[in-house]
Amino acid sequence: MLTILTVIIFLLTYIVIMTEKIDRALAAGIGGVAMLIVGIYDVNKAFVTYIDWNTIALLFAMMIIVIITSQTGVFEYVAIMMAKVVGGRPIPLLIVISTLTAIGSAFLANVTMVLLLVPIILTIVRMLNIPAIPYLISIIIASNIGGTATLIGDPPNIMIGQAVEHLSFNAFLIHLSPIVLIIYAVVLLYLIIIYWPKLQVDHIDRKKLASVKASNYLKLTAALPKSIIVLALTIAGFILNPILHIDLTSISLAGALLLLLLTHDENNPEGILKQVEWGTLFFFIGLFMLIGGLEEVGIIDELARGVVLYTEGDLPKTSMLILWMTGILSGFVDNIPFVAAMIPVILEFKDYGMTNLDPLWWSLALGACLGGNGTLLGASSNLVVAGLAAKEKEHIRFSEFLKVGFPIVLISLIISSIYVYLRYLLNFTG
Repeated sequence: MLTILTVIIFLLTYIVIMTEKIDRALAAGIGGVAMLIVGIYDVNKAFVTYIDWNTIALLFAMMIIVIITSQTGVFEYVAIMMAKVVGGRPIPLLIVISTLTAIGSAFLANVTMVLLLVPIILTIVRMLNIPAIPYLISIIIASNIGGTATLIGDPPNIMIGQAVEHLSFNAFLIHLSPIVLIIYAVVLLYLIIIYWPKLQVDHIDRKKLASVKASNYLKLTAALPKSIIVLALTIAGFILNPILHIDLTSISLAGALLLLLLTHDENNPEGILKQVEWGTLFFFIGLFMLIGGLEEVGIIDELARGVVLYTEGDLPKTSMLILWMTGILSGFVDNIPFVAAMIPVILEFKDYGMTNLDPLWWSLALGACLGGNGTLLGASSNLVVAGLAAKEKEHIRFSEFLKVGFPIVLISLIISSIYVYLRYLLNFTG
């Protein structure tokens, strides 16, 4: 009975979120609390087991750093300089901002990258009087593809790297970056084709941009160098995480608190906290509680273990099934709990006589990270961009993103299937 109730609550909540009839944070919160009310699990288990406070704290800390830094005008400065480099032309701007997002997401947490870039792109598009949505969607797509390339780029990769000792940072780079480059090139061409007709800039706006002095947007106060230094130190901490052995959440929290302390005279901490995207954070909390309900009644575990029964331990068949199942489901269900459930299942494949599990790990990583482009609910970076955009009155509709994102997932999975087969599975087939 509890299983049926869990499925009903989950599906109803997701339908409300997808139809956007009410605020998504409110919908997710109601669904999460409904899990408590009907007795799926208690509040202690929700707070201790199912809500990923590391993710919540990381988002919270980076929001604070970005809020304080944005008040110095540095994002506007970077935005104008970037737009000037491409002469205000919309398609070259799409290419530049997407590529910057993809590269940055490979070597930083992709959530961090979108937090930094969304304010920049919003400033540029308003100056050029062009639609923001194509650029915001492109940032989401690029962040998930770029984050696939390295161990630290996306949470599923971090989880896999922690579970499998020999899958180091360099291993992810060597095995995943080649296919990521191919997928990114194809997807970027696809984005250019579909958005080309929608992105036209009037020559008057381009002339207006050319006459603007980027330096006029900088606020030359003591907060400017402090913000840049702390932001740089935080990013350096992320990059040096394998050496420092300090988790990303601790680094980001330290950076946020240090910046609040250093800019105490220029910025009232209470005022900064009021600007935090609380709706996005509470949406994540509700979403974790919803997924927790599926975990509690064993639905996610059963889905994962069904792979074992269906494939009967055949490596090529198992690898392709994991890639496509993870890729499709990750578009609709947050990939973090699903990957968490799949890791012990793949480890159990050793009992079936499989000595080389690496193709399964790469299939899981590719499916989980690339599948996040399927819907707005597929990955953390998607939700962060949507939350920041909504605050600036730029609403990314669920259906609009689905039309762009889901075909990209199918393209990505087809290319990944060919890559995994040729590189890892060819010698295992008869």
